[in-house]
Amino acid sequence: MPPSAPSPVSDREGPERVAPTTARPPGPPAPASRRPAGPVVSVELPPAHTSLVCVALPALAISSEEGQLTGRGLQGFYRAGRRILSRCQMRVAGREPVPVQARMVTADSARFMATLRLPTSGGPDPEIVVERVRHADGTERITLHSSAPRPLRLPVEVALGTDMAELGAVASGRAGPELPADVHASGMRWSSTSGDCLVTANPAPADALASAGMLRWEVDLPPNASWSLELRVRPIGAGPVRTARHGTTRSLAAARAVCDDARVQPLLDRSVEDLRALLLRDREHPADVYAAAGAPWRCGLAPAEALTAARMTLPLGTRLAAGTLRTLARGRLTGPGPRSGMIPGPLRDAGPHLPPGCTGTEATLLFPALLAEAWRWGLPSKEVEDLLPTAQGCLRWLRTAVGDGAFLADAQSDGTVRCTTQAHAHRAALLGADLLDAHGREGAAELRQWAQRLRSTFRAEFWMDDRAGGRPALARLPDGRLLPHLTAGAAHLLDTGLLGAGALAPGLLDDAQTERLARLLGGPSMDSGWGLRSLGTKEVAYNPFGHRSGVVRVQETAVAVAGLAVSGHEEQASSLLRGMLSAAESFGHRLPEMFAGEQRTEGAAPLPHPSACRPAATAAAAGVHVLTALVGIRPDAPAGTVTLRPTGGTPLGELSLASLCVAGAPFSVRVNRLGLAMVEEADDALQLGV
Repeated sequence: MPPSAPSPVSDREGPERVAPTTARPPGPPAPASRRPAGPVVSVELPPAHTSLVCVALPALAISSEEGQLTGRGLQGFYRAGRRILSRCQMRVAGREPVPVQARMVTADSARFMATLRLPTSGGPDPEIVVERVRHADGTERITLHSSAPRPLRLPVEVALGTDMAELGAVASGRAGPELPADVHASGMRWSSTSGDCLVTANPAPADALASAGMLRWEVDLPPNASWSLELRVRPIGAGPVRTARHGTTRSLAAARAVCDDARVQPLLDRSVEDLRALLLRDREHPADVYAAAGAPWRCGLAPAEALTAARMTLPLGTRLAAGTLRTLARGRLTGPGPRSGMIPGPLRDAGPHLPPGCTGTEATLLFPALLAEAWRWGLPSKEVEDLLPTAQGCLRWLRTAVGDGAFLADAQSDGTVRCTTQAHAHRAALLGADLLDAHGREGAAELRQWAQRLRSTFRAEFWMDDRAGGRPALARLPDGRLLPHLTAGAAHLLDTGLLGAGALAPGLLDDAQTERLARLLGGPSMDSGWGLRSLGTKEVAYNPFGHRSGVVRVQETAVAVAGLAVSGHEEQASSLLRGMLSAAESFGHRLPEMFAGEQRTEGAAPLPHPSACRPAATAAAAGVHVLTALVGIRPDAPAGTVTLRPTGGTPLGELSLASLCVAGAPFSVRVNRLGLAMVEEADDALQLGV
């Protein structure tokens, strides 16, 4: 596992188990009267929205659209959170090529195209095309293509440099100067107290100048010919990057889609590709794989996000869920005290109306819910049994924290009771009780009794009536007052979880309240046209770029789409879904974790957020989640059945999903334009439920 280290902006609740170089944008501060005691850490992050981020964790390559690595901002090759090469600038015949295009090729590679007009050409047209293909693993291939009708002799120079700085120092402007270089074999070498780095070139350069970090070639190009150069950068003593996706068993199935809507297939392809690029292995237990939160800021384990991504991708198999659960189980809190049984997690900014929330609370409630659903999707019984003690610990913590009351307050809070926490707790109790009963463990009846008490109390005391039909409160303050603000977090009330025989757990809202919430989430205040805003436009402190006060967060949009579809509110679900697909298309089908909540207008594109992670695990998983939710797959692998409940109205037309995974076997399903679902591939022992 990555070494423990406090997050630069979330260090008030024990260490988050993330790479020590990660940084996280703090978002808007809570009002002074609501802030916790202690210093507020602010990190000014350099903009990343225009960067091309190649990911194959633990390796990254971050580039500007120009293609040259100049050492400015975040640019460079990184390995395990350290920048091992910050500068890689190329000149041909004494000139820098003119950039003409930059694009991501795969999750771990980018292609940069540039042109060069030679002074001897006698015309305005470029005669040289420079192609650079950059990979996250530290490899770059540079190719010169000549269109000149005559032979050329071109000097090619590549200037290299590094500061060997950690990403956190780079992000905060504390990277320091470049290190002196030494000529080494066919390249350059740098040494520092934090490690050594080597760049090798093939073919070897004709000249090398250590003082400038310069490698030089004399290239003879026949008419209409090409010449290629390969550079490799790596830390001394480190082997090639071996990502978690390179194991003998795939962590995520390679799902495929065929749909009337042409945007579906590229979204699914990129979502799976990005998730694989973000996978990490537990260092002490390399068979266990989990998803890092996102690049470039959060390339380590964030418990709540890792569990959420694993849950959303259960249709791609249970291996990611199992690895995530085992990794977190080893770090659970034990011994005496009120937090015993919890999965630890840092504080997270909660927007302008609430103090920071404890992600450890969310992770602790997600753990038994994920285990219960993974069991339904086909997680082997032995693995479930091994993880049950941790799930029981999470559920015991829940019952202890609630006591004789109905509501659950966040750990280490001032007694504020959040709406989303109640949704997570209610789901954990019902799915956890289902899991305990099936495995002969005690405590299920008590959990169901509390869940029933929470439902009746929530409907009476957490719902704010008004002439328009009311709304769920954002939170209940310690003095009993309700905060009326409408946020995207209310969508979690629609995410009740999967029980046996294809049934969904009951929700905290009754039918009338669910219908009212659906209208609110689908209304113009919340639906931006690109997805669900984190705070409605009519609310106090709305900010379209606010992390929790107005941006569109892709994960919450996906939760809303799935929940609205399941509850029969297809119109609102379809509107949010189409907006999400349009946003994905605008972002090259690589959705960021969030983007601005500006209202969509004709011919416009969503505005990127300069500090959003892209790729992000929950955003990539959201692409899988919404598509599989449309076909309504509800497996019960222990009972040998699978039920299909496709979304009414077929918002995307005919949709086929192939190479999913149910009960450990390939699963394919098609929903036609009439909304009829047909299983096209499944395990022979799996029966279609009613």
